Amino acid sequence: MPRIPLAEARAPLLIALDAGTSSIRALAYDGAGRDIHNSEEQIKYALDTTAVGAATFGAAALFDITVRAIDGVVARLGDRARDVAAVGTTSFWHSLMGIDDAGQATTPVLYWADTRSAAQASRLRAELDPAAVWQRTGCRLHSSYWPAKLCWLRETAPETVARTTRWLSFAEFALGRLCGDNADAATVCMASGTGLLDVHALGWDADMLAATGASPSSLSPLVDLGPPGRLRPEFAARWPALAAVDWFPALGDGACANVGSGAIGPASIALTVGTSAAERVILPRPAGEEWAIPPGLWAYRLDRERAVLGGALSNGGNLIRWLWNTTGTGPDSDATTAAAALAPDSTGLTLLPFLAGERSPGWHDDASAVLAGLTIATRPEHLIRAGMESVAYRLAAVYDSLGPLCAADHRIIVSGGAILGMPAWLQIVADALGQPLTALASDDETTARGAALMAATAAGILPNLDSAADVAVNATTYEPDRAAYDRYRAGRARQERLENALVATGEFV
Repeated sequence: MPRIPLAEARAPLLIALDAGTSSIRALAYDGAGRDIHNSEEQIKYALDTTAVGAATFGAAALFDITVRAIDGVVARLGDRARDVAAVGTTSFWHSLMGIDDAGQATTPVLYWADTRSAAQASRLRAELDPAAVWQRTGCRLHSSYWPAKLCWLRETAPETVARTTRWLSFAEFALGRLCGDNADAATVCMASGTGLLDVHALGWDADMLAATGASPSSLSPLVDLGPPGRLRPEFAARWPALAAVDWFPALGDGACANVGSGAIGPASIALTVGTSAAERVILPRPAGEEWAIPPGLWAYRLDRERAVLGGALSNGGNLIRWLWNTTGTGPDSDATTAAAALAPDSTGLTLLPFLAGERSPGWHDDASAVLAGLTIATRPEHLIRAGMESVAYRLAAVYDSLGPLCAADHRIIVSGGAILGMPAWLQIVADALGQPLTALASDDETTARGAALMAATAAGILPNLDSAADVAVNATTYEPDRAAYDRYRAGRARQERLENALVATGEFV
């Protein structure tokens, strides 16, 4: 990605807020979409997790982190903060929380990884037509989405539900506190990740509202990319340079990662590996037009004219980090170096990498990680290598459904801090997919950049997304090795047999 010093940044400037599952970032771009060097303020946090499947964080604490991140980017810009014309926001998809009449949180932020509603998801699948729901909403009846979580809350916390007047994502909560006007509305992009939106008609789905007890009045108003809001007096006084700036409603992180990496249209697939992992393609799908969602995929929206089709894994960098922590190793350890040097599918291990449950392609609510093939000779490097290969196999399964949607000469653009610093893992993924990978620079923040570019186009700063600076100027290509591809096909088949055996016994539902 083009990166420039602040002195060379061309006004007007843009700020991007990026709420991720492990940190909040605020950083600046110039009017051409170029990253301004040393503008980023990143504040990390850790989810509150439990053995029974909780994955939450306090809404007020997360909002405070967001404010501190904005403090940081404004301070780093100094006098140039007066050149900021728009703020774009992106956030993790699928989060759910409630607020009361006073706008105070009634629940923590429930993340997609919170699996406590697995039983409710199973019951919804029995009561409704899962295939019809999936084709209408683009989302499976699964614990990662709102329908199961809303049912779970009604059963386990009825007093909390009674006090809740609105259900929303963290992004809407944060922007509602920061800004007035329309900033707390739900974009069709964010709403498409709830499981309550008809992704074709782009309205709340009546059948899913009835199934969950929700109503349009208990949900955020729907918008496309705007109109923008302005800071409330409290925050206008805190950041005077931003008082007259347009703050645009939030977009989903996966959609923004595609935009920020230049993966828009059938010629490009975005593959991202951060805490989790995903593959996505953005295709023209105007509002009101009916279209089918291919097997194994979900369908969300970027806006009223474009859909985001793809698959997401619950496990990516979080799996490798867990393996490092468990084995007492790390990214720079001898074990990781040795893992990179091992031959393809040579560890004797078969791993189902479902530490945080499973989404694409199988959508098993009750899945947990399973490791087969351990012997007394198994070493940490074998576990690390098996972990990298296991995630690559799941990405290859998603690609099997996604690739046919794309142009014959499509490219796969890779982003995400968990994989870009690991050349061996990038090669494993290229070999498992049997396709070249275009890996962006390891310090590229494509999700934040996508939010900035969408705000720039909505504000008229850029005429269109194609006019932004090319993100792939420092990219590295990884070509697949045919012999490795054949070895990995055998590894994939073995992983699939293990998964099917557990499904057959009822272990995975």
